[in-house]
Amino acid sequence: MENSGIEVYQELTPNPESMKFVTNRHLFANGIWEGSRELNNGRSALAQRLFELPEALSVFISQNFVTVTKRRDADWYEISPGIREAVRQFLMEGRKAVDEEIIAPGSAAAADSPEARITELLDKYVRPAVEMDGGHIAFDSFENGVVKLKMQGSCSGCPSSQITLKNGIEGLLKRMVPEVQSVEALEA
Repeated sequence: MENSGIEVYQELTPNPESMKFVTNRHLFANGIWEGSRELNNGRSALAQRLFELPEALSVFISQNFVTVTKRRDADWYEISPGIREAVRQFLMEGRKAVDEEIIAPGSAAAADSPEARITELLDKYVRPAVEMDGGHIAFDSFENGVVKLKMQGSCSGCPSSQITLKNGIEGLLKRMVPEVQSVEALEA
């Protein structure tokens, strides 16, 4: 990997405790990875590096960005330069951000099942919007008319995530998938 030209910049998210750090390099091919300091399983070398910073509580890694959630008493002005530099240095070393063996392939649900239609709607309409804010919403399950979604990255703990979930996502899914009666969030 050529080391010159690696850029890392930050973007605000709707969650004041989370910041999105975007890079011009792919962190891994497909999928996402999320872990917290308490649940860190060692499968992400980049997260390990970021957890060396005492202010980092959780890390969400997507294809070209990392969302870091900080301690409430930490100040972004003080810690952002260290996070940006840690990500940039990591990329300069040419290391893999995530052990890609842990990224699970998509569900093999039947093409016309409610689960498949829900997943398609999430992929097409919801994920691109929440990824712009440093978050991710992952399909967990559909049972007895209830869709359960995992709120990840900046969406986890975000003050506006319940409004987005109920007013936006639930409305979309109810209109497009008649079997859906409600949508619930699971914190990742």
